[in-house]
Amino acid sequence: MARTAEKVRDLVAEDPEMRDAITALLEHEDETVEWRDVNESLTSGQWGRLIEKGVLEEAGDGFRLADPDAVREGLTGDDEPAYEGGSDVELPDDEESSWTTYDKAAGVLSLVMMTGYYYHPIRRTVGPAIDVVLGPLNGLLPFFVVVMVLAVCTGFWTSIIQANLMDFDKMSVYQERMQDIQERQKAARERGDEEALDRIQKEQMEAMGDQLGMFKMQFRPMVWIMLLTIPVFLWMYWKLGQIDRGVELILPLVGHTHLKDTIAGFMPAWIVWYFLCSMGFSQIVRKGLGIQTTPT
Repeated sequence: MARTAEKVRDLVAEDPEMRDAITALLEHEDETVEWRDVNESLTSGQWGRLIEKGVLEEAGDGFRLADPDAVREGLTGDDEPAYEGGSDVELPDDEESSWTTYDKAAGVLSLVMMTGYYYHPIRRTVGPAIDVVLGPLNGLLPFFVVVMVLAVCTGFWTSIIQANLMDFDKMSVYQERMQDIQERQKAARERGDEEALDRIQKEQMEAMGDQLGMFKMQFRPMVWIMLLTIPVFLWMYWKLGQIDRGVELILPLVGHTHLKDTIAGFMPAWIVWYFLCSMGFSQIVRKGLGIQTTPT
């Protein structure tokens, strides 16, 4: 309801004559109408704006008011309201978005292991330790198949972590609030309302704290994802260091190559193979389990 009421207020602020046009439509709130039925009360331009804003919605062969109660609220309320939210989900406060001690520990450990890509002692420590688990698998399967299996496992892990640690309903509220502010700011700029622009800009600055909360919410699953994927990468990196050239395989658009060869002059073939497998199987896992990984 709040979004419809705000749209009505914006339309009236843009065109004061829109108030009479919308009032005339309220007389037909329980009816399906076409423009020719009300063309004496509003212009075709006003009719089009109401449809564009979603105040009028399609109903069979005509149109009707999407939410008459919200339309009345928009006509009787202030011309430029503060944001009221477009969802029943409340915005999380800083405490809800903060990381736990375990999250911070996982982040620190992930960063330490990440240095193993450049600092050889860490790679030589992590590689043999992980080899205790993955060594037997590597003894049974060709190395490129092992890379594929690891890509499937890390892709599954990534999907599960994102589904459980990210609140997509709250992310949707964050995005809806920012979109609402941008829409009202654009409308105020078009009608040259400097006073409304100042109020909206202040509201936008206050919303920056919400943006920080969304960033923290988005980054939190990453540390747990890296906690598994970085050791796996370090093990593959360490293992390939023991192979002269690597196993031969066929990559899409590339053809025959070896895992230790580079593609386009800079990207190792084994990394390309890993990401191709990971992206493909991750989509299958998400579809198969119905895992949501984006805001609604």
